[in-house]
Amino acid sequence: MATVKQFEDLNVWQEARQLVAAIYTASKVRAFNADFGLRDQIRRAAVSTMSNIAEGFERGSRKEFIQFLNIAKGSNGEVRSQLCVAVDQKYIAETEFNLLRELSVTLSKKLSAFIRYLDGYAANSRVKKPTRVNANLQPATCNLQP
Repeated sequence: MATVKQFEDLNVWQEARQLVAAIYTASKVRAFNADFGLRDQIRRAAVSTMSNIAEGFERGSRKEFIQFLNIAKGSNGEVRSQLCVAVDQKYIAETEFNLLRELSVTLSKKLSAFIRYLDGYAANSRVKKPTRVNANLQPATCNLQP
């Protein structure tokens, strides 16, 4: 496994980001967009998934990272529940629901697998070691890969 130096390198974070983009796109549709409560809640839950992965990584300790990954997994479950409301209210089509739900389920499985992987580390280990500042390093970007 390659060494991960920043949360943007994590596959689970990248997939959470893609789910956020898909949720924002789906919730811009007129009827969905008009339901402010549901629209805002599903967006917050999707962003929470992505943000908790990042925050946990930045905390540095394995124990805290796992805790935040579990919170991310819970927020991701919230997204799936709210997708059910959206399809039941006919804000999204069944095909879009199935696609978004599959993205969410896949992410949930990957988060579970990642948590199990991290559980294999010693209790006092750090997820990442502090690195020296290198003037030649480029700042992280947030460009999505096609």
